[in-house]
Amino acid sequence: MFFTIDELVRWLGLTIFEIWINLISLLAFTLILAFKFNPDVEIYSNNWWLIFFPLFLGDALNAYYCIIIFIRMLMAATLKFSTLRLMWSTTFLTLTFMFKFLLCKKLLAQLSLDYSEVFAPVYILLQLIAVRACQQS
Repeated sequence: MFFTIDELVRWLGLTIFEIWINLISLLAFTLILAFKFNPDVEIYSNNWWLIFFPLFLGDALNAYYCIIIFIRMLMAATLKFSTLRLMWSTTFLTLTFMFKFLLCKKLLAQLSLDYSEVFAPVYILLQLIAVRACQQS
């Protein structure tokens, strides 16, 4: 069973544009990661920051978009809804950024954390999405 776009928008709290930004950045990340493990190409030898750059760029674009939406909602005088959306977007972006940052540091051996500690932001985000999905009617 696949989720519909409306269900994804409600449960994730993201707009369709934000979902597209995430998908495009994930596609670029996947292609660059494939180039890293291709023995014929030595462009991205051991620099994990360059490999994760599309994901960080996607987070930056999503944060910029969320700020624009927040300002427009404030101008439309929907203070409560705009504040709730900004809080959810900030939480979502912070947790995904922290996961990518910790994973990149772990892959570069700059941190001595276990992978369960690196994945902690993802676990928290999944719990928040589950709570959000249960609250939807």
